[in-house]
Amino acid sequence: MLIDQMFIPYSFIEKEASHVEGFSPELALVTIGGGKELEEKLVVRPTSETIVNHMFTKWIQSYRDLPLMINQWANVTRWEMRTKPFIRTLEFLWQEGHTAHATLEEAEKEAMQMIDVYTKFAFEQAAIPVIPGRKSRVETFAGANRTYTIEAMMGDKKALQAGTSHNLGQNFSRAFGTQFMDENGQIEHVWQTSWAISTRFVGGIIMTHGDDAGLMLPPRIAPIQVIIVPIWKKGDEKSAVLEAVDSVQKILKEAGIRVKVDDSELRTPGWKFNHYEMKGVPVRIEIGPRDVTNKSVVVSRRDVPGKQGKEFGVSMEPSVLVNHIKGRLEDIQASLLQKAITFRDSNIIDVSSYGELKEAIAEGKWARGPWSASDADELKVKEETSATIRCYPFEQPEGTKKCFMTGNPAEEVAIFAKSY
Repeated sequence: MLIDQMFIPYSFIEKEASHVEGFSPELALVTIGGGKELEEKLVVRPTSETIVNHMFTKWIQSYRDLPLMINQWANVTRWEMRTKPFIRTLEFLWQEGHTAHATLEEAEKEAMQMIDVYTKFAFEQAAIPVIPGRKSRVETFAGANRTYTIEAMMGDKKALQAGTSHNLGQNFSRAFGTQFMDENGQIEHVWQTSWAISTRFVGGIIMTHGDDAGLMLPPRIAPIQVIIVPIWKKGDEKSAVLEAVDSVQKILKEAGIRVKVDDSELRTPGWKFNHYEMKGVPVRIEIGPRDVTNKSVVVSRRDVPGKQGKEFGVSMEPSVLVNHIKGRLEDIQASLLQKAITFRDSNIIDVSSYGELKEAIAEGKWARGPWSASDADELKVKEETSATIRCYPFEQPEGTKKCFMTGNPAEEVAIFAKSY
């Protein structure tokens, strides 16, 4: 279902006090339309909670209408002062979900389920070892009771908020009067969630796995998993090489592998090697006259540079070739994830004092430590170090803890880092 409303009346945004306060600096306003001043200014949609609630109020009457769940891909606009491709842009595309439930427990279950979905996608498909957790009060989405997040470490060690899920409680339903009659005939306000992941995740993939040669795409999300480059020098070698290339391409396609052949004669094989490395294609197959004679191919891995990543004499026999390529694709997927985990873990420092946090942040690392200090203390850390609480991770260490800022008992550790 799609609620395609790019312009939202400003009065909608104003209905939920913390929502308008949180988003005011990022709003783009329309005051003139058709050459005339508008009676009510419009907001270019920064997020859809308000317009969704306007519609939910019309659609929901009874407990039989619940849960009501919508999912949409929508463009939103936020007035960023410092833009960065993919990561912080004025306008971006995202997947945006909104749900309404009869109870707080159902809403909480939905919010947690979606952050689990995002976590699983990050690990299993994008090979990004995100840290899932709960945002602090200061960092909670404007209008939400709780915000859950997945935080990813980029190649420059900055944190990227890669996806969020919010338990909105009844904040928006009370503001908009979104009510239903329960099974006992009582009128209640619905409990809601919203969750989103955006094109920012594309930037996350680039900055997690890329290197000086260009992109490096995990095989499970790569549009092209295998590029085949034919090689010949003499005219009489061409037909035999292309025939072998065609055969290998068909074998791999029939096995469900996303494969492309670049048989263009406008560029040299060396140029093509560099080109597809830059585009991040996980596996390259080279087939030349000698390979045709030997009924074999040369296989190169994008994630292992130079001769170390090359295998010679891989048989063209269909079952052998398919198993070999599928095995290599899985190896690359696992290798990229493990490399990212190792990089992440080696750049998180456990701290037990504010001085240690400052030192860790100054070195460009993430700092992890027990925290039970006030919102004012959290803002002090941000002001003095530019680092924020990225999350309270779901996975918490056992044992008693003491807040590194105040020395008071702490129930949880928090992760601090600079972010985009």
